[in-house]
Amino acid sequence: MKRALILLYSGACYLLFLGTFLYLLGFLLNVGVPTSIDTGPRGPISKTLLIDVLLLVLFGVQHSVMARQSFKAWWTRIVPPAIERSTYVLASCLVLIALFWCWHPLPTPVWTITHPAGQVAMWSLFGLGVATVLVATFLINHFELFGLEQAWRRTHDETFEPPAFQTPLLYRIVRHPMQLGAVIVFWATPSMTVGHLLFALGMTGYVFIGLYFEERDLVDTFGAEYEAYQERVPMLVPLPVRGTAEAAAPSEQRTAA
Repeated sequence: MKRALILLYSGACYLLFLGTFLYLLGFLLNVGVPTSIDTGPRGPISKTLLIDVLLLVLFGVQHSVMARQSFKAWWTRIVPPAIERSTYVLASCLVLIALFWCWHPLPTPVWTITHPAGQVAMWSLFGLGVATVLVATFLINHFELFGLEQAWRRTHDETFEPPAFQTPLLYRIVRHPMQLGAVIVFWATPSMTVGHLLFALGMTGYVFIGLYFEERDLVDTFGAEYEAYQERVPMLVPLPVRGTAEAAAPSEQRTAA
């Protein structure tokens, strides 16, 4: 019964992630969702800014704190290791749902692209960002990243081994393609409003702060091997690499998602 509950819990958290991810796309596109980045309750600018900034800070704090190895060491004394990652996914989804529900729009236009070619270019860039995020998860271990593999292996008495240091495709271009894709998604829109700009700035700022801590964790975990990788492959912007990219990139580590 306990094993069945662990698998059920892990599967439910994964399904919640899928729903939250799809809602995020609709939220940014202003399509198919009851509240989006440019629709919803409006109030005084000062109150709106306070609420939206606090929501972004809440996401950043939850996402980074729960991803740290020191937190995991303490957290797994309370939560079984089999569902630690799934619980992280659950918490991240709940924070995003709170952001969707409580977000206050600031619909003043920052830029608006009306030319069809420009709109196509922006939507294509948005699609490229989404594809980059999804492909990056499967290049490493999609099911480990979202907690399914941990639950399956532990409930079937199989040893769970952390991801090996490797370099699948996109990880030879940038060290963190998943975050690169996310940043593209945040910014690629033909109609940028003040609220969308605030969201993009906040999330992009979190990406860089989160990567600072993640990179420290990776150096602690992989040592000189990761330091050499840092020297060859850029972190986020796909500039020409320095030297050959023979070494591997670790999986987009469960230390940050």
